Amino acid sequence: MVDSFFTIEKSARAQFKDRNSRFIGLVFPVNTEEEIKEIQQQLRKEFYDARHHCFAWIIGFDGSSFRANDDGEPSGSAGKPIYNQLLSANATNILAVVVRYFGGTKLGVPGLINAYKTATKLALDEAGIVEKFTARKISLSFTYPEVNTVMQIVQADGIKVLDQQFDMRCTMGIVVKNSITETISGKLKKAGITLNIENSTEVF
Repeated sequence: MVDSFFTIEKSARAQFKDRNSRFIGLVFPVNTEEEIKEIQQQLRKEFYDARHHCFAWIIGFDGSSFRANDDGEPSGSAGKPIYNQLLSANATNILAVVVRYFGGTKLGVPGLINAYKTATKLALDEAGIVEKFTARKISLSFTYPEVNTVMQIVQADGIKVLDQQFDMRCTMGIVVKNSITETISGKLKKAGITLNIENSTEVF
C-alpha cells in the first residue's frame, strides 16, 4: 500500500508570455473528478474570453487516474506538456489548467509545447510541492492509569493525534501511516488497549 505521495497544498497561478500570447497557468489540489469539473466550470466563467482552456490532471495516491486535453490546440502541443510537468513533479491529486489568450502570431508546435510547459511549471513552483502520507484512523479506549503507556506508543514518528479525552475512561483518535499501522496496533493490543481501526484512508 502506498505510504506517501507528493501534491500541492494550495491553488496557485502564474503567467507566461510569448509573442503577445498570454498563457495563464493555474493549479489546484483536487481529490475527485467532480471537484475537477466544478473548477473547470468556474474557470470557463472567469476566463470566458480566452481562446483555449487546456488541461491535465492526475488523481489517486498511485497516480492511476489521469487525463490531458488540448482544447483545440494542435494534437500533443498543450495537454501532454501540462501532464508531463505533473509527472516531472512526481505529484498527484492536481488539476493543472493553462488558459491561452491568442496574441495574433502563431507560435508553432514547439513554441506551444514550451509555453504550456512553462506556464504549468511556474504555477507549480508558486504552489509548492509537499509530501503527504496515507494513513489509517484508529480509535482508542483505555483507563486513566494506562495514559502513560498509550502516550509512549503514539509519540512515534508517523502518528498524529486527532483528539483525546482523559477521564475515568479515556478515548483518543489517531491517524497512523499505513506502513506502521500493523506495528502500532500490535503494540497497543499487547498493552491491553481497546482499539478500532477504520477502513477509510486518511491523509496528513
